[in-house]
Amino acid sequence: MERYAMKTLIQWKKSVNRKPMIIRGARQVGKTWLMKEYGKTHFEDYAYFNFDENPRLGDIFNGDLNVERIILALSAESGKSIKPESTLLIFDEIQEVPRALTSLKYFNENAPEYVIVAAGSLLGVAMHQGTSFPVGKVNFMDLYPLNFREFLSALGEERYADILLEADNDLVHTFRDKYIERMKQYYYVGGMPEVVQSFVVDKDYIEVRRIQKELLDYYQQDFSKHAPTSLVPRLNMVWQSIPMQLAKENKKFIYGQLREGARAKDFELAIQWLQDCGLIHKISRIKKAGIPIIAYMDMQAFKIYLHDVGLLAAMSDLSSRTIVDGNRIFTEFKGALTEQYVQQQLISDTELNPYYYSAENARCEIDFVVSDGDVLFPIEVKAEENLKSKSLSVFCEKYGIKKGIRISMSDYREQDWMVNVPLYQIVKLKQWMTTNE
Repeated sequence: MERYAMKTLIQWKKSVNRKPMIIRGARQVGKTWLMKEYGKTHFEDYAYFNFDENPRLGDIFNGDLNVERIILALSAESGKSIKPESTLLIFDEIQEVPRALTSLKYFNENAPEYVIVAAGSLLGVAMHQGTSFPVGKVNFMDLYPLNFREFLSALGEERYADILLEADNDLVHTFRDKYIERMKQYYYVGGMPEVVQSFVVDKDYIEVRRIQKELLDYYQQDFSKHAPTSLVPRLNMVWQSIPMQLAKENKKFIYGQLREGARAKDFELAIQWLQDCGLIHKISRIKKAGIPIIAYMDMQAFKIYLHDVGLLAAMSDLSSRTIVDGNRIFTEFKGALTEQYVQQQLISDTELNPYYYSAENARCEIDFVVSDGDVLFPIEVKAEENLKSKSLSVFCEKYGIKKGIRISMSDYREQDWMVNVPLYQIVKLKQWMTTNE
């Protein structure tokens, strides 16, 4: 299974300023597989340590954090000779031993020749609990579920994934029906590696849904295992409300949907916890268009998306019949799946950081707003080939923005004030933004 994050790790290894790498992401998005595959394919050997499964590892790091002593102990524990540069050290579930996390500072300062990758889905929570975090002494990489192009590659259709990135618009149009068919499948299957692998092998939507439901159960069990007991009910309330929140015409997160009289202070910690775990993405509102975009962020208004479109479909109990029923899957729940899909691709395949905009009178809402340098681009998402873009036009005129972006089922097309980007070709968005600045 190809993961584009592998290219990032390859470049990181070559960096003259390389520091220990921490891979962040939700559980089950493939962090362990990626680290081991990286060790197999780009090193003479690797030594794998799981801090959740092996209690002896905690004892190793309970002593002083002298690097030579730690390497000697890890070598004895793994039964391997750990060589600088040629042996990859893998620290999995590192959040279970906070002093192991702290040790990365000493590896960076005193022994940068050792190549270390670490993973931990609850690192953000560990930081909030006062762990001595090695600030400035580590590199970070975020790993997400497979994006649409990685999904194509997993199905053995790498050439179609390459065309989206490298080919001209006419060639992309030639395979339009293929991309739409695969998008329907992706909306339902999503990008969780275990689910994708099952679909690749069996093409069985019933089995896909069974695994997705297992993953959802696993996440809720995780709440009870890792979160403070008093926080668990609120975690469940926020988590279970997300499909309902996204199915509204106005997708702003409303605390009152959780329970009558609910207030922000009652649920802020639960939302932060889910963010730190990588299970949700919180997209904040901006009150006006300006640079830097963060300066106009409204901390009180936001939308919450899941980390995976397939899990959103599973939480919503979306029937597999929608896949064969025309384009119904794109428009279900007032286009919630399509907006979730776009948000997911923006984050995982363009590295853009999206916000959204709504006017005080609620008459104009823009699904996403991104920036490229000192230029803003509003993005309107259409689940079908509906080419009316009134809000986008109003926003561009109000703030003097030269080009808006509409992401829809329609082919790529440029107009005086707008670029239409196909839903299946979001990977080219940043390139088109640069061209149209």
